[in-house]
Formats: sequence, C-alpha cells, structure tokens
Amino acid sequence: MDYLEEQKNEVEALESIYYGDFQVISTEPMTFSIPIKTEEFELDSGNGISCELVVTYTPKYPEEKPIIELQDIENLNNEYEEQLLEYLNEQITENLGMVMVFTLVSSAQEWLNVKWEEVKKENDDRLARKLKAEEEAEQKKFDGTRVTVEAFMKWKKSFEDELGITKKKLSMEKEGRKLTGRELFMTDNTLNESDLKFLDEGDAVKVDESLFQDLEDLDIDDEDDEDFDPNNFSDSSD
Repeated sequence: MDYLEEQKNEVEALESIYYGDFQVISTEPMTFSIPIKTEEFELDSGNGISCELVVTYTPKYPEEKPIIELQDIENLNNEYEEQLLEYLNEQITENLGMVMVFTLVSSAQEWLNVKWEEVKKENDDRLARKLKAEEEAEQKKFDGTRVTVEAFMKWKKSFEDELGITKKKLSMEKEGRKLTGRELFMTDNTLNESDLKFLDEGDAVKVDESLFQDLEDLDIDDEDDEDFDPNNFSDSSD
C-alpha cells in the first residue's frame, strides 16, 4: 500500500467536504483540524458543545492508528472529553486499514449531539430540584405548629395564666362575687369542650403561634363589663 498516496487522497477529499473549516496545521507530519459542533451550538449564548478534532497521520496510516486530540473545547467538561476520546479510539480500531477521518468526524458529531441532550436534561432536572426546594422552604414559613389535645390544653392554661384569668376566677369565687360577662366568656368551660371536640374530630391542626405573640399588649378592661349579668339579659322584643 502506498501510504502517502492514501493520505494525500484523503486530505483532498476532506478539504472538499469540509471546505472553509478544514485547516492544515502541519505537513510533516500531516496534521489538520476539523471543527465538530452540536446542532444547537451558539458561542455567545453558551448553548451546545463544540471542539476541534486534530488528526496527525502516522507513517503507515491507515494501516496504523492516527494520533487524535481535542482542542478549543466549549461546554465539554474533562469527564466527557475523556469519554469522547475513548469512543473515537474504539472507532479507529474498528476501521484500521481504511481511511477513516470522515467516519471519525461523523461519529464524534453524533456523540456530541447525544451528550448535549443528556446535559440539557441534567440541567433541567437540577433547576427543577432547586425550584422545588425553594418552594418547600417558602411553604414552611406559613406552616404553624401541629397541635394535639394535650399541647392545646397546656397552651390554653398558660394563656389564661398570662392574662390573669385563672387567678381572677379563683379570687372572685372566694369573694362570692359574680364574674362579668367578659369574664364568664373567658372562663366558660364549654369552650374547652368545644375546642377539644374540634381537635378530636379532625386531624392535627396547624396554628401560627406568631398570631398570639402580642396578646400581652391587649388592654382588657373589665370595668366596662362589671354591670353586665347575662342572667338578667332578655330579648328586647319580650
């Protein structure tokens, strides 16, 4: 086989096929480059993948392997670069004895397109996970504390103690004085029962504790209700 003649004929064919893109780097040994790009490649937008396939003929090519390398790589990490080179070397082994650069370029082009689709999917999945995590974090801001019957009763006692209701009720019971309308409402045991019934009938209830943080600032004035006795209340229509 006339190796130089085979190489010369292949170079002429490649110059015709990749006119304008085929670049001779050296003639001794013959070294040239051909750009490989994904269909969606845009340099300024960072969309797609591209690289230069650099081929160097060895003295007995095509019966021995040419030397290949990748240069001017865009959007192709080191791991993928190694995978592509490994894939191309497999193609070289399968095509020994025949001129093969066109086959190598076509195989690399197809490999990059498939890899780019995988990269896009990985990016989409990563973005979806990020958005989901942000939504869950935002939702937690609106979630209150889950309340059980025991937790509610503990909170209610603490709430009443804080307002002085329990102490006032015991004090008035000792004095034999009736509670005002507001005091009756605040100390009505039926409220406890209705609260417990509500909790027992459904699932755990969420309560936003921040709603009760400013209750200590409330001005509960009992003087306005001292003369109110619900037992003497009658409908004005009677």
